[in-house]
Amino acid sequence: MSERTRTIVVLHGPNLNALGKREPEIYGSETLASINTKLHDLAAELSVEIFVQQHSSEGALIDAVHAAGDRGSAIMINPGAYTHYSYALRDALASVTVPKVEIHLTNIYTREPFRRRSVIAPVVSGTVAGFGADSYLLGLRAIAAILDRTRV
Repeated sequence: MSERTRTIVVLHGPNLNALGKREPEIYGSETLASINTKLHDLAAELSVEIFVQQHSSEGALIDAVHAAGDRGSAIMINPGAYTHYSYALRDALASVTVPKVEIHLTNIYTREPFRRRSVIAPVVSGTVAGFGADSYLLGLRAIAAILDRTRV
């Protein structure tokens, strides 16, 4: 098993650094630090390595996608509000050939009309949405399974 096929870059988009404080009635009371701790624990259980980053600016998130693709890593991304309109982020994700999973804490398809569209969904392997902080854990399990199936 090569390290290349067992490394997952977890990218948190804008405003996710405010989890626990920002609209807890919508996004829950769990903090990003708590989610990251759970992700590291699950990664160890699944024998995958994760690198976690949070970026509020679109350009930094795009740069992180390209860097993950250059390393041959898989990508798990919660693009936040960029989900609905960032064609630049969508194009960056489309340009890298690694497995990708989109994550959302809420079910975007039951929210306000402007949130019901993901420009990211067509260029990722799948989307996990609506399970709160557990969406990240389910997404990590999914992408680890993809890596298990594609190991060389």
